[in-house]
Amino acid sequence: MSQARLRLWCRGVVQGVGFRPLVHRLASELALVGEVENVAGAVRLELQGERRCLELLVRRLPEALQPPGALEPLEPDWLPPRVPAPAGLRIAAAAGQPLGEGLVAPSLAADLAPCTACLAELHDPANRRHRYPFISCSACGPRYSIATAEPYARAHTSLAGFPLCAACQREFDDPADRRFHAETIGCPTCGPRLAWHGPGGEAGGEAGGDPLDQALDLLAAGGILALQGVGGFQLLVDASNGAAVARLRQRKHRPAKPLALLVADLEAITTLVELSTDERLQLQHPAAPIVLLRRRLGAPEALPGVAPGSAALGVMLPASPLHQLLAAGFGRPLVATSGNRSGEPLCCDPAEALERLAGIADGFLLHNRPIARRLDDSVLQVIEGRPVLLRRARGYAPRALALQAPPGTALAFGGDLKNAPALAQGGRVWLAPVLGDLAGGRQMQLMQQGVDQLLGRYGSQLDALVCDLHPGYGSHQLAAGAARRRGVPLQTVQHHRAHGLAVAAEHGLELPLLVWACDGLGYGDSAGGHRLWGGELLRLTAAGAERWACLRPFPLPGGERAMAEPRRAALGLLVATGPGALAHPGAAACRRAFAEGEWELLLQALATGCNTPLCSSTGRLFDAVASLLGLCQRSSFEGETGLRLEGLALQSEPIQPVPMPLLPAAGLELGWLDWAPLVRSLLDSGAAGVSPRQRAATFHASLAAGLAGAAAQAAARSGNGPVLLAGGCFQNRLLLERTSAALRAAGLEPYWAEQVPCNDGGLALGQLWAALANLPITKESVEASPCAWPPPA
Repeated sequence: MSQARLRLWCRGVVQGVGFRPLVHRLASELALVGEVENVAGAVRLELQGERRCLELLVRRLPEALQPPGALEPLEPDWLPPRVPAPAGLRIAAAAGQPLGEGLVAPSLAADLAPCTACLAELHDPANRRHRYPFISCSACGPRYSIATAEPYARAHTSLAGFPLCAACQREFDDPADRRFHAETIGCPTCGPRLAWHGPGGEAGGEAGGDPLDQALDLLAAGGILALQGVGGFQLLVDASNGAAVARLRQRKHRPAKPLALLVADLEAITTLVELSTDERLQLQHPAAPIVLLRRRLGAPEALPGVAPGSAALGVMLPASPLHQLLAAGFGRPLVATSGNRSGEPLCCDPAEALERLAGIADGFLLHNRPIARRLDDSVLQVIEGRPVLLRRARGYAPRALALQAPPGTALAFGGDLKNAPALAQGGRVWLAPVLGDLAGGRQMQLMQQGVDQLLGRYGSQLDALVCDLHPGYGSHQLAAGAARRRGVPLQTVQHHRAHGLAVAAEHGLELPLLVWACDGLGYGDSAGGHRLWGGELLRLTAAGAERWACLRPFPLPGGERAMAEPRRAALGLLVATGPGALAHPGAAACRRAFAEGEWELLLQALATGCNTPLCSSTGRLFDAVASLLGLCQRSSFEGETGLRLEGLALQSEPIQPVPMPLLPAAGLELGWLDWAPLVRSLLDSGAAGVSPRQRAATFHASLAAGLAGAAAQAAARSGNGPVLLAGGCFQNRLLLERTSAALRAAGLEPYWAEQVPCNDGGLALGQLWAALANLPITKESVEASPCAWPPPA
């Protein structure tokens, strides 16, 4: 017999997914001895036995590991056997390294929804974990959200204070049990417990009523429940109770933004939405994301106030056993939205929630397992059978992205909206879970703390710090401060170039490439007379980004105020459209949105150019059209006008597009994509009594055809075939599907973001790509002073 010793560093998604028990089982079958240890960023195997058995283990491991586990290619290190050989097999974990905010945690797995075996036990009256809201095993349960240190081990989680009872310890120690070395297990005897704070007094522990029953009674009475969930608090209410939903909106200061639905099973919503096989699979994925499902046309408005004007309902299955018990016990769809006031971070501590959610929630369902990490629910939609993430958080973070990065170590700060930093190291990229908008003081503080911890851990290895070009962004200023402290040059990447590079990175595409970057606003250079970009056809090359076309610029009266008031964007659009547009009967909805004095004052500002910067923004074009159609004059959340226009357009029959010509413009290879013929058509059709839904469909069809037509011309001149569709406006499924179809009809292959959000939540990936691929990047002085936003024209 040829004896050998094998040292193997196993990387990938290998902690918290039952990998060590799997290795233990395979090694036992092959009569191997040694140690299997979780360490920072990997699982270390040091095993001894017959060489042929060790080689067989190396071959079997990748095949035996089941999703969500994932194993990177193995590189065996063969060593002389120890004499004497180790006694038996040992599962271990290295000493913990504190995580803090833990924006990036290479060792850890994402949180997993309850598996079918645990759900069966949960509902089995004969099982000792019957109705136990924290049931889990090696295949499911909390992971990232409870981690206080890495590598993964019970002692490095918020379950460290819950020693196992004798029955649970036997399961934990038994190699034949599915809870063998399952670090999150517990039971009613030894595990976390629920507590109630609300009507009927406090309940929980050994005495008092059942907290779960108290919560269900509150929901049945139309009350608002604050639930301590997986990665933070959520607010729950009966989705079929319109008055209760309205009360939640009023208290949360969320007047119109769609609310997600929690259901125990999919039968509860099949009459309301279209549900494909691929969408069903995503709903049942262990990540338990919110999946946007198209409403059935003609279906009654059974859930008033949940998603007004939206073409879709956001639906999720239970992300934890506690969610399962609530959803099944209630028996009807529940609204489940983030536990915060709009614009604030999630609450994750019971004391914090009792203070911050007072006045919103009528009762609190709490527990004593601390949440170590704020994680919002992830959101996706299915496009052409593939999941497209719109928000990447619980269930996906902290897993590395499935792509190969260039060599080097870099930290990218992302943008100020939907902020999500990213780290690249050793050919891998970790995108942090979305933190929210940095305009809020608490979000900025969380970002600062998280970045400081990343710099403390990886700072000596950094080749680059990267951020958005805009010096007024909070993320830019954080990066500038970090660069000063570390003595690292600050590298900046133009906003829309980063959007395009993020798509190229995800799909492994080589430059040069064409990209339509369509979003709300991003800081561009001053070429062409304006810096507010958002509808840009760029040619990405190794030398940078060439701007080939953009939407025809129009003014935004009031500057930044126009971003929240579609009526102002519409007024600027009408003035730019030309004579007759302001007084056109089809513009009546916009005119009615202003007081007479206000209208005249803004017209005077437009005439003199006072605080009326030009923009080429697709998002502001959506705003203007929504105002002209009378859909929205003041928006209460980002993207509201696009959501409402899409919802209307989907109710219409197919519409022929209005041609959008390209107008020559200085500094642009193709020129301006002119929206004026489309606007005049919308005004005329409005005056003729054409329905808003048909006009919304005309807008979508025309814009998609215009974008594809310009890309086709650019491809013909440049010889580049693939076209990237990037930026937050492509969250609009109808626009994305129509544009991609038109590109394919022109013989071009479209690509869009799937693993990372197309909005600013994926911006950091493009920033990393610019830095690590050694592309030219603006090197700025770290003393750059902030400027106002938006900048003057």
